[in-house]
Amino acid sequence: MDKIIREFIQEHLEGIQRLDAARQAEIAAAARLLIDCFRSGGRVYIGGNGGSAADAQHIAAELVGRFLRERPGLPCVALTTDTSALTAISNDYGFDRVFARQVEALVRPGDVFWVLSTSGKSPNVVEAARAARARGAKVLGFLGGTGGDTLALCDVCFLAPAKPSYAVQHLHQLAYHILCDLVERDLTLAGT
Repeated sequence: MDKIIREFIQEHLEGIQRLDAARQAEIAAAARLLIDCFRSGGRVYIGGNGGSAADAQHIAAELVGRFLRERPGLPCVALTTDTSALTAISNDYGFDRVFARQVEALVRPGDVFWVLSTSGKSPNVVEAARAARARGAKVLGFLGGTGGDTLALCDVCFLAPAKPSYAVQHLHQLAYHILCDLVERDLTLAGT
């Protein structure tokens, strides 16, 4: 057990060490994208599968509620939470359309669709990113691996430098907590 524990911790540390200047610049660009969206009255919609769905809900909670400081709630919706919509859309249109259909119904120009995917290859996130672009929204990707087909659809992308899904998610979690702080600091100082 001790060996396995040490290996997981070491892998996590090595992933953090790979967050070089280029990855840090991606986080800063993502913060600017979100800040611009909120300042202009836009909304953020987030989608992902499995652990990334849980991360989408976590991010929405941090932005609607608060992260570290008191400020007005920010309009952010995780597209992973409405079980009636998820099951109806999946049943009627197929699982590949589960997020795209919601994007078509909710997303407007000036909004951001934030997609989380450890591979960037899931058809439902690719379709949702396409739908967001078609609606005039910006696409923020939190991806892993090579970014898959989703990468080319992103206006801004944080590409986690890790391979196993759980290691990608570790880096996504660190990056989105940094983002929450950057957004909150900026909007708090601006009086928004």
